Amino acid sequence: MFRKAFTTILMTVASVLVIAGCSGDDSSGNGNNEGAGGQDDVTIDFMHLWPSGSSPDHNRIVNGIIAEFEDMHPHVTVEVETLENEQYSNQLQVISSSNQLPDVGMTWAAGFMEPYVRGERFASLEDVIDDEFRDSFVAGTREAYEVDGTTYALPVELNIAPVFYNQAIFDQYGLEEPQTYEDFLHIVDTLVENGETPIALGNRDRWTGSLWYMYLADRFGGDTALNSAIDRSGTFEDQSLISAAEEIQNLVDRNAFIRGFNGLSDQEAKSEFMNGNAAMYLIGSWDLPNFTTNEEVPQEFRDSISFFRFPNVEGGQGDMDSWVGGPGVGLFVAENSDVKEEAKEFVRYFIERWGEQSVEEAGIIPGTQVDTSEVDLPDLFIEVLDELNNATNITLFADVQMSANVAERHLDLIQALFGNEVTPEDFARQHEEALQEED
Repeated sequence: MFRKAFTTILMTVASVLVIAGCSGDDSSGNGNNEGAGGQDDVTIDFMHLWPSGSSPDHNRIVNGIIAEFEDMHPHVTVEVETLENEQYSNQLQVISSSNQLPDVGMTWAAGFMEPYVRGERFASLEDVIDDEFRDSFVAGTREAYEVDGTTYALPVELNIAPVFYNQAIFDQYGLEEPQTYEDFLHIVDTLVENGETPIALGNRDRWTGSLWYMYLADRFGGDTALNSAIDRSGTFEDQSLISAAEEIQNLVDRNAFIRGFNGLSDQEAKSEFMNGNAAMYLIGSWDLPNFTTNEEVPQEFRDSISFFRFPNVEGGQGDMDSWVGGPGVGLFVAENSDVKEEAKEFVRYFIERWGEQSVEEAGIIPGTQVDTSEVDLPDLFIEVLDELNNATNITLFADVQMSANVAERHLDLIQALFGNEVTPEDFARQHEEALQEED
């Protein structure tokens, strides 16, 4: 389903690129106090993963949309809880187990979302999607949040994952964007020889290391190898996937990654890159604001940041125009929300306003269509957009494709692989065992 959906995304984007509190307790829901217009005062609890410190532009836009919604609905108050990415994912699982989700929250698509739907934690949003609103999404993005043909979340953003690099550091050592994987290894070796840190990686969060593995899996095995292993039409013990694991450990042995990478969070690694202490950083295009519009980041640094496509491996089946990415987070409404009607209205308003504001104000690619001729975009954003338009494939993040249990095993194995605690062969075998248990 996802390969078909993302093919449609690419066809559409080429012409238009156009998105803790608890709902189950007595502190939220319909109150007894009558508000403006004779309506009861209500509170919508909203949990998201964009703190002001690490995602200032996202956070600012969120707060602005909330203020607008509250002005339009005087009887509604939106109370916000904000957590970092990894904290958010963990918290969502904990509060879901006691059926105490916020009225509105963020979720990832596909395998991440499905257990919440099967457990009747997320409400259907079909009743807020009329034909006009349905047509406003980039083709394939909303479908990624469907289960059995029903929409349970609405997409906020669309992402691909480039390798960002510091041009000033590259220039210092006469380095250029790599066209082949051998070129990339030359960059790594040159930087190491000169006492520089080649790559910022915060692999305590594990999904960050998975990005590196996914690209190598694609470049060795082509765009079907990893997907086939996950959907069981193939196997993780395919030699191309084992070769990708071997190459991860080769990079570790070459000191490609920042010291202590398995103990660093992504935020810590990002700080090292943005402080000029590492030359490269592989991350989703959701971080484009830090490299373009975030005025708290020195202009000199922003002017020095560019990116390159993950290079091809000699003899591999991959394509440099094949990307890791897909729809990012989406908004859900809790099935047991006491303010479900207002929560759904807020979600629709948020998605509409986010699509209108996020591109021009923060350089974010939304899940809804935007006429790019109508907005003023930073050069780096335009370059990423061009790559998205020319992409031959987008492979959805591996842990998002998997069920929650298999995803957790995958992420643990990623960290073990980077830590040289498991052989490439055992890495593949244990993936197979985890997937077979789900069959």
